[in-house]
Amino acid sequence: MKSPIKIFITGGTFDKEYNELTGKLLFKKTHLFEMLEKGRCHLDMDIETLMMVDSLEMTESQRNYLIQRCQEVPQKQIVITHGTDTLVTTAGYLGKANIPKTIILTGAMIPYKFGSSDGMFNLGSALSFVQILPNGVFIAMNGRYFKWDCVRKNTDMGVFEETTS
Repeated sequence: MKSPIKIFITGGTFDKEYNELTGKLLFKKTHLFEMLEKGRCHLDMDIETLMMVDSLEMTESQRNYLIQRCQEVPQKQIVITHGTDTLVTTAGYLGKANIPKTIILTGAMIPYKFGSSDGMFNLGSALSFVQILPNGVFIAMNGRYFKWDCVRKNTDMGVFEETTS
């Protein structure tokens, strides 16, 4: 029997909400379960929240914990939800760890709760890519996948794009 896809939640824009009193974005709980239900996803998954942080505030220690958890779990297919600001940085940590699994990081440019989020599309893409790509670390954004060492976030255009390694 095939092992379930492991999903690690780390926070990021996927899970941010707007605080009407302060005007700031914050974390209350993950929206991943709601997203999967709305997307009518029927994949076998094992979901674990590791942290709920803005990726700009993610520490080296937290990145190392993520690597440790990826190494420890029996699943060979892993999806990680992550903030887009340092998505490439974390992908680099994972890529250099050379874990013999298929690991896909994905995020959202707009919070899911805003209604116009790209998060549903990116999550669906990541779940598809993790089932067909070989071992390695990839980023799934904008309907595309990128190898961890050949991607950058274009902050002028608000997209991820391929680079040469």
